[in-house]
Amino acid sequence: MQRFLADESCDFAVVRALRAANYDVVAVAETARGATDERIIGLALGERRILLTEDKDFGQLVFASAKATGGVMLIRFPASARDALPARILDVVRREGTRLERSFAVVQPKRTRIVALPG
Repeated sequence: MQRFLADESCDFAVVRALRAANYDVVAVAETARGATDERIIGLALGERRILLTEDKDFGQLVFASAKATGGVMLIRFPASARDALPARILDVVRREGTRLERSFAVVQPKRTRIVALPG
C-alpha cells in the first residue's frame, strides 16, 4: 500500500480521507512545519512516500532541477470543486495504485495526467 507525505499546502481533508481509508500519511503541518521544499522532497524520498501537494514549485524541482523523488501528486482543484477533492484523491490513489510511485501526477477534478519519472 502506498505511503504519503502531505505538504503544508495540501488540503487537510485529503489527509483525513486517506487516513480514514487506512493509508499511511504523514502531514508536514504536524511534523515539520515550515520546512523548505527541498527538505520536504528529501523527506518524501527518504521515507519512500509519495508527496501530496498543491504547490507548483515541486514541478520545477522535479523537472527543471532534476530532484529525485518517489512520486509527486500535484493537486489542481479550483475553489468551486473543493468539496469533491478528498473523494477524488482517494479514487485516484485506489485506481492508479503503484503507478503513482516514481511518477509525477497532476490531479484535477475530471482529469489525471501521470508522467513516469526517469530513474
